[in-house]
Amino acid sequence: MSPINLILWGAGVVLIVGGYTRARGPWRRYQEIKAQEDNIARYEGWRGSRLRDDGPSAASLMAQQMRRRAQVGGLVTIVGFALVFVGFAIR
Repeated sequence: MSPINLILWGAGVVLIVGGYTRARGPWRRYQEIKAQEDNIARYEGWRGSRLRDDGPSAASLMAQQMRRRAQVGGLVTIVGFALVFVGFAIR
């Protein structure tokens, strides 16, 4: 094991943990917002009319923002896994 392997493994583990913690909260909130929007859509379908016709709601904009934050956290996690893999591949 060379120092470069240890550095890559360490950096990879740090990125994996950081990416996971960064993505966990926004992903949970995104799922909650989507569930609420689905519930509203079911209610509007049952009622037979649309309550909102004036464009995207604040909730849908927030859901987009939360999804984007979760994607960035996921990307950081993937980069961490790649560094760990490269650490094993380098001799």
